Amino acid sequence: MTKLVGVLTAGGDTPGLNAALRGLGKAAIEGYGMQIIGFYEGYRGLMQNRTIRLDGSNLSGILTRGGTILGTSRDKPNNMPMGGQFLDMTDTMLENYNRHHLDVLVCIGGGGTHKSAAKLMKKGINVVTIPKTIDNDLFGTDHSIGFDTALGIATDAIDRLHSTAHSHHRIIVVEIMGHNTGWLALGSGIAGGADVILIPEIPYKANAIADAILARSRGGKRFSIVAVSEGAMNRGDHEEYIKITKELAEAKKSGEKEKIDARMLAFRQDHATSTIRLAQELERLTGLESRVTILGYVQRGGTPSAYDRLLATRLGTAAADMINQEKYGIMVAARGEGIEPVELSEIVGKRNIVPLDHPWIQSARHVGTNLGD
Repeated sequence: MTKLVGVLTAGGDTPGLNAALRGLGKAAIEGYGMQIIGFYEGYRGLMQNRTIRLDGSNLSGILTRGGTILGTSRDKPNNMPMGGQFLDMTDTMLENYNRHHLDVLVCIGGGGTHKSAAKLMKKGINVVTIPKTIDNDLFGTDHSIGFDTALGIATDAIDRLHSTAHSHHRIIVVEIMGHNTGWLALGSGIAGGADVILIPEIPYKANAIADAILARSRGGKRFSIVAVSEGAMNRGDHEEYIKITKELAEAKKSGEKEKIDARMLAFRQDHATSTIRLAQELERLTGLESRVTILGYVQRGGTPSAYDRLLATRLGTAAADMINQEKYGIMVAARGEGIEPVELSEIVGKRNIVPLDHPWIQSARHVGTNLGD
């Protein structure tokens, strides 16, 4: 019997999503005779039953396109904004899943998308997930779609900042995405020759950074590039964050977390300007002019790299293979040169952080990069 497959892309957009849709669709349709129904704008499209039949015509010519032809959103099935309030819409999604007589729903996304997929699985929906995020923070897979392209974009930006930093004898502080993990800043910082790299896994001291910059200046190097992950924190802020996180976990158990939620929100809002404050502090400590560049969403756009196209195609076609074998409740993970199914229960709620003994960190230290500690 012909299998009917639903697919959606959720969370932040990344280069390579269309390549994954193409890989899944072509393998499923041409290899296994399946039918593919796409849902627009992530889980919201599943709830609203807004669909498109995917076939050879609309899967053609999208391999090199950034973004996603299905659109995306960050809406969560169990907490979806509806008429000024947030409602659990998982039952409606189950109804639409059954209305189309789907055998499985393929969810392409990051950590939040995988958590939502696990919730739908508990409702009785067969799910297969594909990992994508420029942060590379999904547990259980070596690489996620979008990371390599974003790494190249951030590296190129650091390359370009070298010339203006050198010309004006400045400190250039460049903020790089990555959420709460340092893969993107660490990788692009090393590849771009940043003099200082700050990541969430290693809380920094401004004085240690300033000392490293002044040592460079005394050695005749009158500029410095500081690559900062958006989630990097100084030691004081990191201690406060850990404290609030622990209190929040306790408050969830007691059912009284509203006040702690407000503290965490205030902390995050204050942290949003931490890179600017760091640049100001480094200028004060070193006496050197300091400028900030925040790369922002430019890292999530544009044409996917060759590696991301290859990875997305491998993951998409492997997802079709898993569906044909009726392996559900799994993420299709990149492991070495192969692809493996990983149970969703093993990865939901976990993050792939940079280990402190990781070879990238060791290499950064060996070439004299300051990591703020």
